[in-house]
Order: sequence, then C-alpha cells, then structure tokens
Amino acid sequence: MFKKILIANRGEIACRIAHTCRRLGIAVAGVHSSADRDALHVDLIGESIEIGGATPAESYLRIDAVIDAARRTGSQAIHPGFGFLAENAVFARTVEAAGLVFVGPTPEVIERLGDKASAKREARAAGVAVLGGSELPSRDAAEVAATVRGLPLPVILKAAAGGGGKGMRVVQQLDGLMEAIESAMREAKSSFGDAALIVEAFVERGRHIEVQIVGDGHGEVIHLFERECTLQRRHQKVIEEAPAVNLAPALREAMLGDAVRLGQRLRYRGVGTVEFIVQGDRHHFLEVNPRLQVEHPVTEEVTGLDVVEIMLRIAAGEGLPLRQSEVQVRGHAIEARVCAEDAAQNFLPSTGELIAVRFPTSGVRVESGVRAGMVVTPYYESMLAKLIVHAPTREAALDRLSGALGETQVHGVETNCAFLQRLLALPATRDASFHTRLIDEVLAEGGQGTGSAPLERLAAAAAWWLLDARHSSKPFGAWSALDVTGWQMHAGDDRLTPVPALLLRSGGTTHEARFGAVSPESEVTVQIGTERVRLALTASAGSDWRLRIGDCHEVLTIVRSDDTVFVQSGGTAHAIGVTSYLSQVATGRQASGQLRTPMMGMILKTHVEVGVRVRAGDVVATMESMKMEMRINADHDGVVRSLSVQPGQMVERGLVVAVVESEGAAE
Repeated sequence: MFKKILIANRGEIACRIAHTCRRLGIAVAGVHSSADRDALHVDLIGESIEIGGATPAESYLRIDAVIDAARRTGSQAIHPGFGFLAENAVFARTVEAAGLVFVGPTPEVIERLGDKASAKREARAAGVAVLGGSELPSRDAAEVAATVRGLPLPVILKAAAGGGGKGMRVVQQLDGLMEAIESAMREAKSSFGDAALIVEAFVERGRHIEVQIVGDGHGEVIHLFERECTLQRRHQKVIEEAPAVNLAPALREAMLGDAVRLGQRLRYRGVGTVEFIVQGDRHHFLEVNPRLQVEHPVTEEVTGLDVVEIMLRIAAGEGLPLRQSEVQVRGHAIEARVCAEDAAQNFLPSTGELIAVRFPTSGVRVESGVRAGMVVTPYYESMLAKLIVHAPTREAALDRLSGALGETQVHGVETNCAFLQRLLALPATRDASFHTRLIDEVLAEGGQGTGSAPLERLAAAAAWWLLDARHSSKPFGAWSALDVTGWQMHAGDDRLTPVPALLLRSGGTTHEARFGAVSPESEVTVQIGTERVRLALTASAGSDWRLRIGDCHEVLTIVRSDDTVFVQSGGTAHAIGVTSYLSQVATGRQASGQLRTPMMGMILKTHVEVGVRVRAGDVVATMESMKMEMRINADHDGVVRSLSVQPGQMVERGLVVAVVESEGAAE
C-alpha cells in the first residue's frame, strides 16, 4: 500500500478521500487555489500546495502544477477525485510518466471511455444498446449544428470530456441553436478544459439508472449493484439512492450484465460507473464515468464497502479485494446534495460568507467541505455538502433524510434544503413513479420556490433587526430608547410609526415594516404591509432566539450577513433582505433603470452598446458563476445610456452592469 498520496481536488471529496487514507495509515497532501487558502480541505489535509489562481484553469486544471505538488510533497500516487482532471487521459499519462501512480483507470481506458462518443462505440461493440447521435465529438460549432439538424428533435448537447450536468443543453427547436451550442461549449471548456460536444437523442421521461463496477485491470470485473439517479435538475443529479426500486428483476440483471461485460471488454481498472437511460422495460447506454462518483456513498451504505479503499488497493496492485458473491445489498440509502442556490429565483447560485453552519450529528452521514467563516465563491460548484442516510426501508430512509435536511442550518447564502424537503414529499418521489423531467415539471407548475416568508417570520426578522440596531446604536441615537423605533412620531393605538421604518424583501416580494414602541416586557407590535403581529423576541444560546406570539413559543435561529437576515425554524430557512426605508427612498430615483449583477462572477459577453434601443427581456450581458451561465436582461423597453462592464471582468454582486432609460423619460 502507498505511504503517501496527493489528493488533486478540493471541497468535500478531498476531505472524503483523506478520511479513508488516514484510516488506512496513508499520509496525505493536497493542493489548493488562491481562492481556497482558508478552505476546510486545506486545514483537514494539513499539507497543501497552492497551485495557482482562483479559477480552475489557473489552478485545479493545471497538470504541471499538480505533478510538481506531488513531487514536492513526496507523494507516490495521485487521487483525482471527481471533476477537474479526473477524466483527463493526458493527466493520467503524465502522472505515470512522472513515475507516480494514477488512482483510477489506465490512460488508454480513459481515452476509450472518457470521451462520450468513443464510449458509445465501445458499448455498441460490447453488444449494449445505445442511443442515436454523434459518432465523433466536435469543437466546431457549425459542425455540431449540422449534426443537430440531421437528427429528429429533441436532442441533447453533451460535453464530451466530462459529466455532472456541465456543458449540457437540450435542443427542442432550431431557433437559438447556435447560442445554445456556444453556451454549452463555454461551460464545457470552463469545467473540463475541453469544449468538444457530442449530440445525442434526448429521452424526456425516462429513468436514470447507473451501475457501479470494479475491475482489477486484468479482465476480472464485478458490480456493486445499481443506483437510482432519476431526480435531476438541469441534467445534474439532486437526489440519489440505492438500490433502485420498482425495477423489474430481468431489467436489473440485464443492466448489471451489460455494465460488467463492457468493463471486461476494456479490462477495466479501478472503479467506474456505467450509466443507462430506462424507458419501460428497455434500457440504453448513456456513458461511463471512469472515476469516483459524487453519489458513491449510497453504494457504500448498502454494501458496507469503502469504495475509496477499493480504488486505492487496486491502484497499489493488490487486485480485487472481494468476489461478486460477497457483494450484498442491505436496506436502503439515499443522498441529498445541499447546494448554494436560491430555489425561489430559478435556482440562482448564491455566493457569500458562511455566517453559521450546522449539520445533523446523529443518524446521518455528512460529507462537507465548508464551515462557518468560509466564503462561497463563484469559481467552483455550488454543492456545499451531501447528507446520506441508511435505513431498513426506503420509506424510513426518506423520512430520515427529510428530518436531516430540517436540522441543517447554513446561513450566509441561500440553500436548496427546503426545496429538497418538498421534493422528497412529492407523491411521485414517495412511490418511485418519478422520471427525469419531474423536477422541470414541478418548476413549470410554480412549485420551485418557497415564495415570500410567512408573516411571523417577516415580523421576527424585523424585530430582530430592531433589537440589533438598538444594541449597536450610540447612546441617545435614533434606535437607542425603548419607546422609539427609528422615527420620533407614532400614530394609532399601537403607537405605530406613520411611515415605514424598513423594507423587507423575500421571495421576490417587498414588504413595508412599521414598529410600535417596545414594552418593558420586550413585546413590540410589527406591521408588515397591512397585517400586525404582537411578539416578543429574546436571546437564547448562540444564534438562537425565543419567539413568543400570544401563547405560542418557538426557537428560531437568526443571523445576519450585510443586508440579509436569515431566519430558520422547523427545517425551513428564509433569507430576508432588510433595507432602511429612508435609504431606499433616497436612492430610489437614482437607481431607476439600473441592471445589476445578481451575484459574484465573471462577465462572459455583452450583447448591447450604448445608445441602442432594447426591449424588456432582451439580453444585455451574460455572466458565469459556479460554472453556470446566466443572463442579465432588460426589465423594460428603453435606451442603453451606459454600459459599465466588459468580457472577462470579475464582478461583485449588485454591480451596475448597464442603465436602461425608458424611452419616454426626460432627456
């Protein structure tokens, strides 16, 4: 076995690999970018080399820098994790040429499988049914477009060099085809260092089933059974489970057999995943991921095996550590990916400092690469953690996972925890009648977001803001006394301010908040819009606060990050923007027509020039954050009076991109 390995990755997977290495007595070293100097994986690994700038192209995709880090740390092998260089045959070959061991398949196998078009040819040669589409990958947008036009729609564009939903676009119609191709190529290049795409027939309402295989590199291959990965959004898995349910035994055996046969044909070394799309009683090959998968923990939970340990033992030349007959499935395991994204805003990625982080500690396996005080940047994936549960039955596992999501607290950025809970509660999820389009259909029905926070949560956020302002106010300041609330006038029986004190933003809605005087018992009347709530809010332990409304008592977790107050209780978190009414009124006229960046990121392209007329909905600029592209659109008809960004520029959240003046405005 190795004495020391380099982990060429970041975040939760770097921490996960380090955990197994330490259990086996293997020393570890790591790498990090300039943006990850204070990351959890750097501290957990202990020895780490900074290999470049913030973007993946400047750091984690730099083969020379990774090899140099391995040499400097005295490592014997390199584990690539997933993403970045994990499926890069050039990297694997360079590792071996440097006298090091690549923990994964041989470079030759990566070449045959890592390219999706080549993998389809291998599958067809092994007698596995494949979907129609490209025979070769292409980096020529015109060539890709010609392939699309020669196939029945819908089709899907796929990055040839990687997975994880990056560089994928579904083409339902030919309008906007070139824009879709160019966008997919940019995303593929950013994520994997290769813009090449393939085109494939798109199955709209199938199931996504994958098989974990393990090979010794000499022709012996076994499987660790299958995983269900049907619940996806934007072609990226959200919930994964093992084993797959409602799957006919004959269909399961056919897929397991196909996966093993393909692995045997290639004399596969290490662990890999063979993915299939299932419609009715038929299955078709999709691709092979010749690496460790994000969702490998559910296989570990039901088999009792450590997949990372198996990888290391095979790479060290020990061969397969078990036979097929020794692999058994017990119970049911489900994994949820906790991501920094806002479900209420079409899953817009969320960046910022993590003010507070608290994961469940009992009955749940948590794999995370974040902690309080870290900054979620726009340079990498939005996944913050994985929650994995195991139970005797699927129903019990679903309940346990929903409870774990309810206990999870991540404040400072928006997360998808509440959405995941709603997804787990859907009848189609509960009875496993789901398909790959389920989430898209739920979103189309308006079920993607939480909407505005409930009245009581808005009132609690406003009251907390008042207490915080009073605590930090100077003596005799506007907020310092009990009987004032920022305004020196009161009106009505509740002595409410006649003018709003705050504006609260939640779920795309803005609410005006007024306060009454605070009583000696710490009670205050808060009016949100036209609704009034009489409440008392008192500090408890840490960031917890006790809320009392009438005879109802509950504990809330409340923290603040800049102008956002995060309120969580009972598993549901709300991010509520808070702005002083006076400051908003003062700047409102000045801000008219300003188009701002929704988050940190990089400007990829500007689509307008100063002086041109635009219509509501026209794209003014395209930006990238967390390897996702998003558009900044004009919100009304008008004329572009200023454009303050350029391609390649890194921007902070809230930066003014352009000013669009209504055509009827005074000049």
